[in-house]
Amino acid sequence: MFILVKCVRFLPEPLRGHVHGMLMGSGERASSGRGAITAFLIRILSAAIAFGSQVILARWMGSFDFGLFTSAWIWITVIGTLLTFGFATSVIRLLPEYRELEKPALARGFLFSGRVLTISAGVLAMLAGWALIAAGVVQGPLVLPLALVLAALPAYALTDFQDGVGRAQGWIDLALLPPYVFRPILLFVFIAIVALQGHVHSATSAALAAIAATWVTAAIQYFMQKSRMAQVLPEGPKAFTIPRWISLSVPLLLLDGFSLLMLNLDILLLNLYVTPDQVGIYFAAIRTISLVSFVHFSVAAVAMPKFAALYATGRNEDIFPALREMQNWTFWPSLFGVAVLLGLGYPLLRLFGPEFTVAYPIMFILALGLLVRAFAGPAQSLLVVSGRQSTAAIILMLTVILNAVLNIVLIPLWGIFGAAVATTSAFAFEAITTLLVTNRHLARTRKPDHGTA
Repeated sequence: MFILVKCVRFLPEPLRGHVHGMLMGSGERASSGRGAITAFLIRILSAAIAFGSQVILARWMGSFDFGLFTSAWIWITVIGTLLTFGFATSVIRLLPEYRELEKPALARGFLFSGRVLTISAGVLAMLAGWALIAAGVVQGPLVLPLALVLAALPAYALTDFQDGVGRAQGWIDLALLPPYVFRPILLFVFIAIVALQGHVHSATSAALAAIAATWVTAAIQYFMQKSRMAQVLPEGPKAFTIPRWISLSVPLLLLDGFSLLMLNLDILLLNLYVTPDQVGIYFAAIRTISLVSFVHFSVAAVAMPKFAALYATGRNEDIFPALREMQNWTFWPSLFGVAVLLGLGYPLLRLFGPEFTVAYPIMFILALGLLVRAFAGPAQSLLVVSGRQSTAAIILMLTVILNAVLNIVLIPLWGIFGAAVATTSAFAFEAITTLLVTNRHLARTRKPDHGTA
């Protein structure tokens, strides 16, 4: 903590005041701030590890195989997250609610249902994927890497659900360390093992290492989380309200699906129009500048359970100030991060290999969209916990449609630069629309309070 306080003086003035108050203050506000900083520091560490792993993979495999592996793994990211069926997000609303209302049986039942659902769905999706590949739906050099990484689906889905459990309980370490720190480190370890066994440096070898890393990470997270949960939620009877859980989670499934498509649609569509090496080059650029989005993620990790607790206890008057404060926590660090990343962008891309530097201008295009998202802050999280998840899903659906149309039109014209313009435009549309809807929703919820004052 002492080191963090000393480091605050090097930050820009608007950011300095917010961070100092979070570190040195007391009460719920400061506690939430420290939680956001903890999440941010974990994501910074994970960003360094992930960036290093991507550099090593690109150098190890070359741009062609790097593009193949990233294309295959993005499918695992999208499908694996959807396999939680929204439970990984609804848990962030329900566990705080059950904790505040003292309903431990429902909490046990939900946790049990979520784990069984995600693992079962992962196995079924893995088998279905293999069947589609055997039927010839996927062809070309992507077939083998994709067929292999499908074996990671059950573990990936379980990890995603457990991530939500950790955030719901305020256990930022158990939520974020396993998927964002342990898994990439283990990927390093298993890649080294694969290399020592004399395997060819290829997307197939990387896929084997990714499978092992994903399963080991899921197991570590499960046992660590189970041990800590036993201290606050001892074994006991389980209760189930399946219809309510489904009605709450299904819109969140759509929300998760649209969010994932929003983040990955450009790369998925690039596979239809450009060669794998171009996909790899674009992936390096977008993942480098997207390091700044970890600020948004870190604040949202703290904001969502806080919003849920405020709604559960009827403290509507505190929600609007909380949102404004967290918008500040998101925007100013993001602005600072963008400036740093753009300043270092060219040498960072060169780490991947000389051919990757052609994507440097793309980082400037993508930075605009990320800054607009940062300005909106965790507005989407507030919509979700306030029962407006369907509205948030509709906004994202429209955004995905816009993103798809723009990518399909612009990629054939401008290649990877067209994908960057399309993605930035979609980010800006989603952020501005979500913020406008959220402000309107908050204005309505506050009117009765003013009328009774």
